[in-house]
Amino acid sequence: MGLPPRCFLAPFGYGAWCIAPDASFPLVHGTAAGYVNAQRSRTLPACLREARWTRAGCAARQDGGMQQPDTAHPVAPAAAPAVVLDRREGPHGEVVLRQQGELLQIIANGTFLMDTSDGSSERLLVRAALQELRELRELPEYGREPAPSDAPLRLLIGGLGVGFSLAEAADEPEWGRITVVEREEAVIDWHREGGPLSPFSSEALRDARTEIVHADLVAYLRGTRSAGSDRPAGPSGSDEERFDALCLDIDNGPGWTVTDDNGSLYSPSGLAACAARLSPGGVLAVWSAQPAPTFDHALRNSGFVRVRTQEIPVARGVPDVVHFATKPA
Repeated sequence: MGLPPRCFLAPFGYGAWCIAPDASFPLVHGTAAGYVNAQRSRTLPACLREARWTRAGCAARQDGGMQQPDTAHPVAPAAAPAVVLDRREGPHGEVVLRQQGELLQIIANGTFLMDTSDGSSERLLVRAALQELRELRELPEYGREPAPSDAPLRLLIGGLGVGFSLAEAADEPEWGRITVVEREEAVIDWHREGGPLSPFSSEALRDARTEIVHADLVAYLRGTRSAGSDRPAGPSGSDEERFDALCLDIDNGPGWTVTDDNGSLYSPSGLAACAARLSPGGVLAVWSAQPAPTFDHALRNSGFVRVRTQEIPVARGVPDVVHFATKPA
């Protein structure tokens, strides 16, 4: 039997998930136990569709055929409607900004990407990468000579999202340069002064260290011209374009990309482009909705060292993770 329109089979055996044609009320079909509780699920379970619970507090489990919410994390009245604030068509498809209760949600091509409910994992992505750099500076083989050990660090954030990672970076004075690469012009517009997402990023955007680059991250890493930028991205790995850390959060993980072309980022050639953008001893951090052991192997096979996975607990379900790897000094 075929799936209804705008439905797709969820990975890892979690049934089929659907989005209503107007992208206003996501529908869940089949079983999505556990996985939808990851910090960034592909669609919303019933309890989130009713705008009563945060993603972390929503337990989408089967109980006599009915999905039941976890009552520990209420965020808005059950009757709160979903209101589309903006809808854009772009080169990568449709992107929608929606408000449901107090939450703002970004949806791309009918796929729920992120919201403003928490942000802890997005912040930890940047915070843990900085801690990794601090620890590396204490190791003789990773001394950053001839630059002093307290030289300002250069950070690239892949994906602006709702602004939590950027805000975390701007709060830390050790970052001397913060570059955010975002391919959706609509997302950048929503963060401009007075925009619906500006409360989450306005202070960071006013920071002189911050640069927003309108470009596809994969293309930017490979050194092609940046869309919306007045200057080329520069040859991959050039001194001007190298960073001490790459914090990437553009997909639900290496095994579940938002669009097919993002998959090349996690391929050997994509990881080589990441390494070329890193300074010796630089850190690559990749957000994922669940552990991806094969990605750790891919990182090692691409020449990275100190490969590890850090779990980020969520209220229920599979923990979020960040994959860390270091470019040899």
